[in-house]
Amino acid sequence: MEIGAPRIGSCSKEHQKIYKEWFDVADSDNDGRVTGNNAINFLSMSNLSRQELKQVWAIADSKRQGYLGFKEFVIAMQLVSLVQDGNELSHDILKGDVDFENVKPPKMEGLDELIQKKKDPSNSSKPDSNGNSPRQASITTQWFSSKPSKRYLSNVTSIQDGLKKLYTRKLKPLEVTYCFNDFVSPLLTNSDFDAKPMVMLLGQYSTGKTTFIKHMLKCSYPGAHIGPEPTTDRFVVVMSGTDERSVPGNTIAVHADMPFTGLNSFGTAFLSKFECSQMPHPLLEHITFVDTPGVLSGEKQRTQRAYDFTGVTAWFAAKCDLILLLFDPHKLDISDEFKRVIYSLRGHDDKIRVVLNKADQVDTQQLMRIYGALMWSLGKVLNTPEVVRVYIGSFNEKPVNEGFTGPIGKALFEKEQEDLLTDLKDIPKKACDRRINEFVKRARAAKIHAYIVGHLKKEMPTFIGKAKTQQRLADNLEEEFVKRILIEQKED
Repeated sequence: MEIGAPRIGSCSKEHQKIYKEWFDVADSDNDGRVTGNNAINFLSMSNLSRQELKQVWAIADSKRQGYLGFKEFVIAMQLVSLVQDGNELSHDILKGDVDFENVKPPKMEGLDELIQKKKDPSNSSKPDSNGNSPRQASITTQWFSSKPSKRYLSNVTSIQDGLKKLYTRKLKPLEVTYCFNDFVSPLLTNSDFDAKPMVMLLGQYSTGKTTFIKHMLKCSYPGAHIGPEPTTDRFVVVMSGTDERSVPGNTIAVHADMPFTGLNSFGTAFLSKFECSQMPHPLLEHITFVDTPGVLSGEKQRTQRAYDFTGVTAWFAAKCDLILLLFDPHKLDISDEFKRVIYSLRGHDDKIRVVLNKADQVDTQQLMRIYGALMWSLGKVLNTPEVVRVYIGSFNEKPVNEGFTGPIGKALFEKEQEDLLTDLKDIPKKACDRRINEFVKRARAAKIHAYIVGHLKKEMPTFIGKAKTQQRLADNLEEEFVKRILIEQKED
């Protein structure tokens, strides 16, 4: 099954109309989302067990957003219907031969009465035996109840919304006070939290980065150029859009709905080498690809780029969910620029995957030696005790060259390609966890930055000798940090 094209969730127009009416009932606050409490109340009408409802929620909310949109709600209803018909619920059911378009809506006990009440609100506003309306009774209950009113509690309808609120109320004021955005990373915007998961491709020129993206999309994208020479001379973000078009970098960098405003700090020289390719595609509704210029090697390294290539790569690495380092069997050397790029990825080791592309251009014996040489080269650059995951294959639209690889090599490439596809499929599911992880890392970095700046500020004199003290502190930063740590230990 391809990413972005699940059969589950598709239904007839008649069923879609029914589910829309049900969704409006479940979405009590009319914000287009069915959150946990509303979902519990609504799904309990199906009379399924708690464990079965847990499984329904886990499969429907596969992206772990913490809420169900209309599409996810339809999936949940179809799953409930399947369980009521005696089917066993599991993730494998998505890969089965179930005709989801013809799955009948489930039986929901008491739902018709709720729909009728919503259509005829006059029934719900009739006064009780004491002459009080239900609204007045509820207000009176709130006044004399020992439980705190829910309107005073800070509720969020998704994890993204929760992170946004946490950042705006807690972390952003700290960053602004201690100028974290000037020293470390620009301030975050709402688009940074709402952005789709990103996959960045890095490698020397002609290692198949652009071809890899075309292979995943099964088609070309606006601005794609392929050739043996360094054809991609710019950073290209391939993302979902209503129509096919290329948008210049200067426009994208000031777009409030795009998560690329932080790239303004790299100047116009970089923005002129940055563009966004938009096109309607089911895969791009879940993942955004970042195609990068080929890393220079040999004599070409002497040609200086007009912008901070390593800095831009590090910026994207912090935003991306997966980083693919592509190698060619005939280009295993790691140039000085490539070393700097790989060093800039430190701190994001869990995101890195290595792809040995075009592996069908050599026979099995040569491939074994090339694999060993690649691991040896990477071992000198990636200073980690763990072995990095290397995928071997030929990721293009052409069939595998069995003349070189033989039947064993073809089977190996197919398994490796399947493993890589599985890794890519898991990205949307893990995106929420990744955002939380990145938020925690940023919060810790901001806290450390605040401690350092606060300590240096305390050491500065009030009136005389500011310049000398500033220079002394700058020259002995390491000693000052040790001093600060000793002070904290004594306080503890």
